[in-house]
Amino acid sequence: MANFMKMMKQAADMQKNMAQAQEALAAIELEHSSGGGAVSVKITGDGNVTAIRIDPKAIQAGDAEMLEDLVLTAVRGAQDLARETAANEMKKVTAGMNLPPGFGF
Repeated sequence: MANFMKMMKQAADMQKNMAQAQEALAAIELEHSSGGGAVSVKITGDGNVTAIRIDPKAIQAGDAEMLEDLVLTAVRGAQDLARETAANEMKKVTAGMNLPPGFGF
């Protein structure tokens, strides 16, 4: 019974820590750019895109397809950065929990 109570306390603590980590991730602002800085995307650690900046020179080039590719590349890079940041933060929360395979982050 003592092991069960200990496990329940650990689960409650982990849940509280996960909520705190999610709040912290929402406050982290990350940035990724493409095309040598022609397009820049800001994203929070929890994956919300907050801004997209396009250098006016990229618009003047008149190549819509290239600009679309640059935007897509910058957004995907920012999303990857946010996922990586979130995974690293969640690993800190679950450290020492001895979670079964597939339950870690």
